[in-house]
Amino acid sequence: MAPYLALCREDACQREYPLRTVFNALRYMAKTGCHWRMLPNDLPPWPVVYQQMRRWIDARCFETIVEDLRILLREYAGRKGQPTAVVLDSRTLQSTPESGARAGYDGAKRRKGAKVHAAVDTLGHLLALHVTAADEQDRAQVATLAEAVQEITGEHVELAYVDQGYTGENAATAAEQHGMQLEVVKHTEAKRGFVLLPRRWVVERSFAWAARFRRLARDYERLASTLAALYYLAFAILMLANLVKTFAQS
Repeated sequence: MAPYLALCREDACQREYPLRTVFNALRYMAKTGCHWRMLPNDLPPWPVVYQQMRRWIDARCFETIVEDLRILLREYAGRKGQPTAVVLDSRTLQSTPESGARAGYDGAKRRKGAKVHAAVDTLGHLLALHVTAADEQDRAQVATLAEAVQEITGEHVELAYVDQGYTGENAATAAEQHGMQLEVVKHTEAKRGFVLLPRRWVVERSFAWAARFRRLARDYERLASTLAALYYLAFAILMLANLVKTFAQS
């Protein structure tokens, strides 16, 4: 991880704490969900960790890590580096006093908060992510996600699997403008309890992976960009663990 996170030399005179311990402190905060001021004493002071996190966010370090790890994991799985199909979905997070100013009410989930709109490949690896208020419609975010996905993959994606929240001509047209076709995966029969739907379950699993990070259980961030960055951080940690496991097995 060092080549991605070292924005200046490791032995720079202004560096008081080792980069590894600062990154470990950020991982601890994301995983446990603790307050910044409640970081354990054996980790660097919280202002140091927070300021370094802001530098990493501004440099888009976590997005770059996720992109490279995704390519490696796909190649080790016998897939092409860039996917041709993705899965789109959203997750609504309950707001907190910190995020309440930008929160919206999701009538379907009966929850006030933020929506995290994500695009993952068919293996569940994160491609693109966008944060809005919870009252924003899923179909209205197709253009933003499709544009981001095609920019990341080099216009390789041709198909996007979605749920019924993405139906409508506007969503289909927005996807077609970026060279993608939407395929709505519907229930084949009346829903009774939990139903595992083809393709769509992949993105639900990805959201479940991210939900294991307590900092992402609710929207604790004042800025939407910080929430998005922490999602990228969570997926970077998960994908790095998968890569290490893949190396061990091979």
